[in-house]
Amino acid sequence: MSSASMHSEQSSVTVLGLGPMGRALAGAFLDAGLRTTVWNRTPGRDRELVGRGAVGARSAEEAVAASGLTVVCVVNYDAADAILRRDAVAGALKGRTVVNLTADTPNRARDAADWAAGHGIRYLDGAIMTPTTTIGTPAAVFLHCGPAELYREHRPVLDALGGTHTHLGEEIGRAAAYDIALLDIFWTAMAGYAHALAVARAEGVTARELAPFAKGIGAILPPLFEETAAEADDGSFSGEGNPLTSAVSSMAHIVHTSEAHGIDAGVMRAAEGMARRAIGRGHGADGFIRIAEVLGRG
Repeated sequence: MSSASMHSEQSSVTVLGLGPMGRALAGAFLDAGLRTTVWNRTPGRDRELVGRGAVGARSAEEAVAASGLTVVCVVNYDAADAILRRDAVAGALKGRTVVNLTADTPNRARDAADWAAGHGIRYLDGAIMTPTTTIGTPAAVFLHCGPAELYREHRPVLDALGGTHTHLGEEIGRAAAYDIALLDIFWTAMAGYAHALAVARAEGVTARELAPFAKGIGAILPPLFEETAAEADDGSFSGEGNPLTSAVSSMAHIVHTSEAHGIDAGVMRAAEGMARRAIGRGHGADGFIRIAEVLGRG
């Protein structure tokens, strides 16, 4: 390949999937001056990007053939497979690189990597940990995994997406594992907040009145994450200051108050049940994070 061809390959990228996140990714590449080819299963979503200078491909195979690097961002791996595993697309991708930023499970990432290897396609997996509004800004956070040399090769193009890029290692399911664990924190926290708002409203407290104090509770969590991470890794699970026996008492108060107002307390009942299981196994004096070990036993 000539040096001019290599430069062209390194300054171009294809984006498959033009939902809100896919459009944000393509927009960041365009803003960085990269030749950006785009394609989406639903026609018309490329209109604004084409107006900004993107090349709208007529088919997925045409799109992937346009660049040495294809970034995929669709709703899940079923959607990604439906695009990539067509014979024409797989053939066009041979010898090229796919960076799959689609969210799904670690096992789906491993399966995709195995498929790619079997078709001569170079493959990196990844996860986007911040909203669309952060893409192209310093606030964006991306996680990547797969062959380190391949990641280094394409890092200059990926840097156009802004923010922080972290290579988590070569095990291809690792980015998805982080994604699942971190989204677990996010959605259980948001479920807890939604439940808290329902309880507060039932007691005559508005969401605006509660919000400043809710932020205070949120601020307590980061140092607790650090402290309890060490405990979880070394198995100490200190309950000094707030043992599980005390925790279940406060959980019970939440359940009783909720149900007195006819509010579903299923989430808190589940948390209380996990804590009581740990107490039943002799861990009443331990801290709350002991339940991580209990859950892991099944």
